[in-house]
Amino acid sequence: MVEIRLLSKLATASQRQGASERKTRVYTPVHEGVSTEATQLLTAEVEFGKKSISVAPMLDWTDRHCRFFLRLLSKHLLLYTEMITVGAIIHGDRHRHLAFNPSEHPVALQLGGSDPIQLAECALIGEDYGYDEINLNVGCPSDRVQSGRFGACLMAEPDLVAECIAAMKAKVSIPVTVKSRIGIDHQDSYDELAYFVRQIEKAGCDQLIVHARKAWLHGLSPKENREIPPLNYPWVYQLKRDFPGLPIVLNGGVTDLDQAAEHLKFVDGVMIGRAAYHNSYMLAAVDQYFFNGTLAIRSREDIIADLIPYVQEQARLGVAVKHITRHLLGLFQGVAGGKRWRRFLSDHSHLVDADYTVLLGALAYTQHT
Repeated sequence: MVEIRLLSKLATASQRQGASERKTRVYTPVHEGVSTEATQLLTAEVEFGKKSISVAPMLDWTDRHCRFFLRLLSKHLLLYTEMITVGAIIHGDRHRHLAFNPSEHPVALQLGGSDPIQLAECALIGEDYGYDEINLNVGCPSDRVQSGRFGACLMAEPDLVAECIAAMKAKVSIPVTVKSRIGIDHQDSYDELAYFVRQIEKAGCDQLIVHARKAWLHGLSPKENREIPPLNYPWVYQLKRDFPGLPIVLNGGVTDLDQAAEHLKFVDGVMIGRAAYHNSYMLAAVDQYFFNGTLAIRSREDIIADLIPYVQEQARLGVAVKHITRHLLGLFQGVAGGKRWRRFLSDHSHLVDADYTVLLGALAYTQHT
């Protein structure tokens, strides 16, 4: 029965004029990161200097298939690519790294690098590809990133980061932003953080995204660096007070929309990381919660129906369905049938003849008792 309803939706999808005109049912999520006060809105707009909600750049996760799926959940989320190194863009398969679907807008390109000339070149390439923002990674603590002299280790070189920002600003007309930690190793005082921010602001940085933890460059893995160093939200709030002209976005430890709303009392934006990936359906309430209380929250069934044409299109381009479905495992997180959804996708998406019908089968399987 589920498959019949979904196929009926697909049959009429070609008559629709786009996501903005699709009819959706009103659906109130329960226990999915949205409180019963979700309709008490904050004034929020996806513009620099305005309130914003974004999904963090996550290596191996926020690829173009993931971003297409996330856009089906929310029109207003700001999306980020995985970190892409300047070397990969200059010397690698540029189109494979940078191509994206126009529906992903607004979408930002995160760069990894420390050479101002190369970063400026790649920023210009990113602008030519149509990205809405260029973001410099100054927060990743992995050994591999450090060996390339970029990521969190750059917090020890604020003047170099400022030079990189200025070089990119001179080349592009779109916003140039930075994502950082609050400190590294023993460079972890607020005064040192404020000096770093002061230098990049003077260089023209349009927005600073702050992961509210320090990073240990030696002794902790990237995963441990996301969990062990304590969160320090008051420092991020203080940055907004000390740098009122610089949009400040808070990142780290945000697991639901109520928490995001609380942080937005003190900063300009909130970036959600792994919680957005593991419990992706909570993002379906973002537009109603933060942007327009009259917007309906789309059902999972409607989202899957809109995803299927994309899966079919990608199949014609040679993309295996498993590369898309791996991003959907959290769509039914925390609700009845969630385990069955994940099990079905995991068991069937990798098969040689797997296609869009895997989604139909998984959806039907969630209904089994």
